[in-house]
Amino acid sequence: MAGTLIWSVIACISLVAIDGDSISCDGVAMQDVGPGEPNVSGYAAPDLVLPACAREELWGSQAKVILQDLLDAPGTVVEDSGERDRYGLPLVRVKLADGRTAGEELIRLRYAVAWKPGETFAWCNAL
Repeated sequence: MAGTLIWSVIACISLVAIDGDSISCDGVAMQDVGPGEPNVSGYAAPDLVLPACAREELWGSQAKVILQDLLDAPGTVVEDSGERDRYGLPLVRVKLADGRTAGEELIRLRYAVAWKPGETFAWCNAL
């Protein structure tokens, strides 16, 4: 079927959470889209680079720790969509052993929200 993405599993010797929704695979930064589709939907976690308030920074740090725990869990794999975001980062999906995505788990735990292009989330007001 035309237009259907074929996700490819990529091998990472070093898999590190950069923040709550970005990872590094062998030193290459990647954006996790979670349960979404590249450049259409995904998830967003609190910002660690330019947090708007101390609470956003705290929750962003906690989201990063949770994502790292998920990355370290047995059976977790990274799937590459072959697409890139507006910054040139590969758009990937972190899949857990039970078939869910890391993004779904972060959303369930309320450390992330569903996201679509152009949307922002006021973490300081929500926390």
